[in-house]
Amino acid sequence: MGSPCRDSRRTSTSTIATLGWVQPVTQEAAIRKGSPVSEQTTAPPPVGRGRGREGVARGRILDAASELFYAHGIRGTSADRIIEAAGLTKGTFYRHFPTKTELVVAYLERQAALERAGYEAAVDQADPLDALARLAEFIGTVSCMPGFRGCAFINAAAETPDPDDPVRVVVDSHRRWTHDLFAAIAARAGVADPETVARRLVMLRDGAMIGGYLGAPEEISETLRGAYLAAVRTDLPAAP
Repeated sequence: MGSPCRDSRRTSTSTIATLGWVQPVTQEAAIRKGSPVSEQTTAPPPVGRGRGREGVARGRILDAASELFYAHGIRGTSADRIIEAAGLTKGTFYRHFPTKTELVVAYLERQAALERAGYEAAVDQADPLDALARLAEFIGTVSCMPGFRGCAFINAAAETPDPDDPVRVVVDSHRRWTHDLFAAIAARAGVADPETVARRLVMLRDGAMIGGYLGAPEEISETLRGAYLAAVRTDLPAAP
């Protein structure tokens, strides 16, 4: 198996936008052929609501906002900067997103849909342990991509202290979905306590996101794979 970092550098950031961990700079994102989810993943869902100019304008705003929010932070990105990057007028911008909170929510909802598609493709028709190994490999590959700044949801939560804020509601909803996915994998593996194992797997995923940004991304795939498998195997019932 090749180095995740070496392999990932062959592909530009714009082609690995399927998850919320990388700058989503285009509407046509696909996983490089040969990655764990390449045969399952398609372009992300349309970003515009409806057809015609309105849908295109909304998509351009979301594309620009997604790249800037991820690269520079939510608070570090002004509406004027997004308007300039999208190449639209202020009137068009505020017609689609009257408040910044609405735009951030739309950005995270889009990222959640993309991340879920990537996760589901990775675990599709795979046995539980293999599914975890494939997820770890994919996370490691994405961690090596240019512009990687960790998890978009963790980043957004760090900038939004109010747990009742609509932004945090989206973050919490996606994290519950992620927990439920891991719990389902753990249950299929036959562990004694799927909920506890799922919490451990989510924690390991979070740590990998931070480690991939602050530490050595080339080590994420192998380290995370070993940690995932150990978390599951230690909770399997003892053989009779």
